[in-house]
Amino acid sequence: MGLGQWFRGKMPGRYSEWYRERRSWELGEDARATARKLRALVRERRGGGQTSGSPDGQTLLDAADEELDCAEKILTFDQHRRAPLGSHVTTAQVHLNTARLLWLKSFLPSPRAVAPYLPGLLAVVREHLVRDDPRRVATEIVMEKYAHRRLIDATGLIAVLEAVDVAYGVALREKLRAGSFVRIVCGVAAALFILAAAVAVLTAFFPDAVPLCFTPQRAQPAASKVSYQIVCPIGSQQSFRSNEIDQNFAAVTSRGDYLVVETVGLVAAGVAAASALRKIRGTSTTYPVPVALAALKVPAGALTAVLGLLLMRGGFVPGLTALDSSAQIIAWAVIFGYSQELFTKWVDRQGQRVLESVRGPLNPAAPAGRTHLVPGAGTAPSAGSATDRPTGDESDG
Repeated sequence: MGLGQWFRGKMPGRYSEWYRERRSWELGEDARATARKLRALVRERRGGGQTSGSPDGQTLLDAADEELDCAEKILTFDQHRRAPLGSHVTTAQVHLNTARLLWLKSFLPSPRAVAPYLPGLLAVVREHLVRDDPRRVATEIVMEKYAHRRLIDATGLIAVLEAVDVAYGVALREKLRAGSFVRIVCGVAAALFILAAAVAVLTAFFPDAVPLCFTPQRAQPAASKVSYQIVCPIGSQQSFRSNEIDQNFAAVTSRGDYLVVETVGLVAAGVAAASALRKIRGTSTTYPVPVALAALKVPAGALTAVLGLLLMRGGFVPGLTALDSSAQIIAWAVIFGYSQELFTKWVDRQGQRVLESVRGPLNPAAPAGRTHLVPGAGTAPSAGSATDRPTGDESDG
């Protein structure tokens, strides 16, 4: 029994309601509404006697009913041991799409009855299949013929429905890719959290092993007397000669040096993640890609703050080999913590591409002068329209 199931048994009522609604509840209700609508359409077609002379039509409607039963069972979260994650809604959508296709295929004996649904089917094909896909091309040819002659036969309807079936499959693979991306990013974020915690614990036990301290030279009145000071994130001491520095590191370093630097890096990375919210308009997918990207920034900021100061201490940055005070060390920890954006921005871009691919492919431009007609809708949108290519400002990542 999972932890959520145990709490749900121990704390019924409000917790049970929160447990059911905490993820993808709205999308789950949308899927339930779609299932009820499709079941009504299936019953209406069967009850209207439109398939009485077609045993194949009745078989397709029976199969559609079975798919709807499967979808409703999946959407009943109480029957699952797992939490109601987005995978439930995605899986239910697979059965709903199959039920819709089976219902449409029951119209094969009378393909003209599908005419009101053709623009919607074409939109699905254009949303998920690239422009040069042969199944999309065949669908658009069928739609052009129907736009001119107002006639569609069983062969053309089969071509359209097969393209829609493939488009649903492509959409499913993109959603699965988004889910896999979220799991990978969350796994890496968890690993970085553990690594940052391990660094803080180890340096608390061995504070002078790799100290985050600097040794700036102090000016003296007598040129023959050169002394140094040891400056650490928490404290500092002065008046050490060069041959005494290594011996006095243990007396100056503190168990909390790394913890302070990592905390400052966490805060700076949190500010960076908050500032990235200006680019987020929310997501209608069942997978929280923006949340996973924000979670990755926080532990990355803790580690970049530590690594940046170690590089400075090692002389990697010319002219910044010796900071003069603890305040300067903390200030540079803030800068290095925020600078994790230099590394995570590539992950942000990949997350943006994943979200865009869920809404449809980035199609190449169409040849000049070529248009496709949609019945009752005039000329189809051009290659640069929102139908074929999502815009960058709509991205959720």
